[in-house]
Amino acid sequence: MMPLTHPRPLRPGDQVRVVAPSRSLAIIGERERATPRLEELGLRVTFGAHVEARDAFDSSPVLTRVADLHAAFADPEVAGILTVIGGYNSNQLLPHLDFDLIAANPKVFCGYSDITALHNAILARSGLVTYSGPHWSTFGMRDHLDETVAWFRRALFTTDDLVVEPAAEWTDDAWYLDQDDRHPQPNDGWWVLAPGTASGRLVGGNLCTLNLLQGSPNLPSLRGAVLFVEDDLESQPHDFDRDLQSLLQLPEAAEVTGLVIGRFQRASGMTRELLTAIVAGLPNLDGKPVVANADFGHTSPLLTFPVGGDARLEVAGDGVALSIARGRSAAA
Repeated sequence: MMPLTHPRPLRPGDQVRVVAPSRSLAIIGERERATPRLEELGLRVTFGAHVEARDAFDSSPVLTRVADLHAAFADPEVAGILTVIGGYNSNQLLPHLDFDLIAANPKVFCGYSDITALHNAILARSGLVTYSGPHWSTFGMRDHLDETVAWFRRALFTTDDLVVEPAAEWTDDAWYLDQDDRHPQPNDGWWVLAPGTASGRLVGGNLCTLNLLQGSPNLPSLRGAVLFVEDDLESQPHDFDRDLQSLLQLPEAAEVTGLVIGRFQRASGMTRELLTAIVAGLPNLDGKPVVANADFGHTSPLLTFPVGGDARLEVAGDGVALSIARGRSAAA
């Protein structure tokens, strides 16, 4: 297992570079709030040279996306990197990435969904801990963003351990189309699906994207891992079931220590009852803790957590304790 490097936390005055390794900034209609919200955190926001490029897939040529990502890691003035948004094709970059360059220039890298391919490949190939968390575009949300920002600040601006507790309420809406049509609802908390205690390195993110890495050197080791997985409305219960079966049938999955599942969007059709049945049929989880309905995935608020960080999960009865330890950064 490759030694880990934790990037130093962000500080007020730091420059963060926005890059588009998946879909293009050109598709984003809600733009005016995101950069000012980040500036309120004391950050200076710059953009990659090709973030507005757009092709027939609402993305851009592979080598321009690679160039922007390499430039952001190589630039000593850049302390952190945020992705514009997710999509479907960030795995196209993997054969072209200079993982030695990334390892030599450790810095915060944050995004989620399709960016899962990059998080896990960077962990596997360079040892750099990255962050599953909001995109630049997420900060364009006018209302109901406070908890997402609080988790982002805690994860990226401090070295404090993260004690994860359920948000009080959540939303599942196309806020980027209508900032007024928002309907928060109370959160019913963790879904305890199996008791137990687990500790280990966090691996995961978007499940169907993570599975694209199977059979390649870009999938981190699952030995001793606490898996975090989620999926969006395009993943119906039968899709999620077979995707999770596939991951947990890998030889190393016998040494997974626990499983945390993110909240499902309503349109996915997933229910607690269906998910309980799915988990009951999974291999390699006997006697290991499994919880669901956690605050990460494609609903809001959105937890920021380190891919490659260490976690401890304790589940007894209906009680859940989840803590994520912070490692020493590469530079003070």
